[in-house]
Amino acid sequence: MFDQPIMQVSSLPFPNIDPVAVQLGPLAIHWYGLAYVVGIMFAWWYSRRLIMTPQIWGPEGPQMTVKDIDDFVVWSALGIVLGGRIGYVLFYDLQRYLANPADIFAVWQGGMSFHGGFAGTTLAMILFARQRRIRIWSLFDVIAAVAPVGIGLVRLTNFINSELWGRASDMPWGVVFPNGGPLPRHPSQIYEALLEGLVLFVLLRLLTHRFRCLRAPGMVSGAFAAGYGTARIFVEFFREPDAQIGYLAGGWLTMGMVLSLPMVAFGVWAILRARAATA
Repeated sequence: MFDQPIMQVSSLPFPNIDPVAVQLGPLAIHWYGLAYVVGIMFAWWYSRRLIMTPQIWGPEGPQMTVKDIDDFVVWSALGIVLGGRIGYVLFYDLQRYLANPADIFAVWQGGMSFHGGFAGTTLAMILFARQRRIRIWSLFDVIAAVAPVGIGLVRLTNFINSELWGRASDMPWGVVFPNGGPLPRHPSQIYEALLEGLVLFVLLRLLTHRFRCLRAPGMVSGAFAAGYGTARIFVEFFREPDAQIGYLAGGWLTMGMVLSLPMVAFGVWAILRARAATA
C-alpha cells in the first residue's frame, strides 16, 4: 500500500489538530466545512470590493452590480458543492458508487473534486450571466480573482484531516501522518495551499490592481485556469495518488494531472483570446 522504505531522516511531527472545530452536542462542525464557508464568504466580500473599484475596470465598467454578486453567492455554492461531489464520483471512485449508489449522498464521509467544483461553478456562471445579461468573461474574471483563498483554506484542512498526503520523502520537512504509514511524507496539502492559494491569489491581485487586466475580459480567468493547472500538475509529482486509482500510463501520470491539462490549455487560450481582443 505504501511506498518502498527509504532512508530514515529527521521529520516533523504531525500537529494532531482535532478535525472537529466545534462540538455542539451531537452537531460536529469540522474545519473542512468551515473552510468552504469562510472561502465562499471571503469570495463574496472581495468580489464586491472588485466591483466597487472603478479604476481597475475599463471605460465600460464591470457590467455587473453588487446585487448581482450578492445573488450569485447561492449559485456559486451550489456549483462548488454539487460539481465537487459529482466530479469525485465520476473521476475518482465510480465503481464504488455504482455498487453503492446511496453513498453518493453521504458527503460527510468525504470525497470532493476540485475539477468537478470548477466545472460546476463554471456552469453556474454561464447560466447566471445569461439570465442577468451580463458579460460572461468579466464574471469569470471576478470569480477567478477571488477563488484562490478558498482553495488554500480547503487544502489546509486536508492537512488537518490527515488526507491527500504526499509520497514518501527524505526531506527534513517530511511529516509522518497518522494514517500514512511509518514513513515521513511530503506535506503536499501545504504545497498546494501555498501554490494554489497564496501564490495564485497574489498573482491575480497583481493582474487586477497593478496591471489592470480586468480591462481585457478573460485575461484574469485565463491566468487562474493556467496557473492552477500548472501548480496542480507540479504538486502531483509529490502527492500520493488515490489508492483506488493509482498511477496511470506507466507509473507516473495521475488523475489530477489528466484533469489539470485541459485547464492549462483553456487558460492559455483565454489569455491569447483576451490579448487579441484588446490589441
